[in-house]
Amino acid sequence: MIKKAALLEAIAGKNRGLLSTPADAQAILSAIAQLEDYNPNPRPLEARELLDGNWRLLYTSSQELLGLDRFPLYKLGQIYQCIQIKTGNIYNLAEVYGLPYLEGLVSVTARFEALSERRVQVNFSRLVAGLQRLVGYQNPGQFIESLESGKKFPAIDFNFSEGRQQGWLDITYLDEDMRIGRGNVGSVFVLIKDRVPVGTGRGEVSSPSF
Repeated sequence: MIKKAALLEAIAGKNRGLLSTPADAQAILSAIAQLEDYNPNPRPLEARELLDGNWRLLYTSSQELLGLDRFPLYKLGQIYQCIQIKTGNIYNLAEVYGLPYLEGLVSVTARFEALSERRVQVNFSRLVAGLQRLVGYQNPGQFIESLESGKKFPAIDFNFSEGRQQGWLDITYLDEDMRIGRGNVGSVFVLIKDRVPVGTGRGEVSSPSF
């Protein structure tokens, strides 16, 4: 699809938004809007088999996420999101890299429920943040299994008060490989379905082939 290729070209080299200028951001938003007009799944929450699985972030305007790159001596690595339709859980993981043996991880677990055909309410339930080696992090799949087992970690690890941390997200584009979302604070997210073993990449994300 030409419009999909145009979006991938617009975000190429922008390191998930970290290297975007204001002009770049406007061009990317325009490319996103044009692709959203051709959404093959206007009722994305009914396309459960497409939503389910592991996703990797290609681009975002979220300053909350991009701000993880601003910690002294640290750089933002890959960002993953695992959606489990069966359980209603979402697992967000951000890898952070810096000095040897001090690689970090920020993980946020949430529950979601449908509010409409394309909007979900997200209720954040747990935060884990610390050094990868101390929490035994190897890759997202392995770490999510540890979270689901109820394991407590030697890191910042706490549960959010019920109803205190929540928001909503509109899924505005969904196909076999790409998902676009718009959050309640105005941020946009472009993600690709992860079809290779996760947790092995660092630094800037390369553009996928479709």
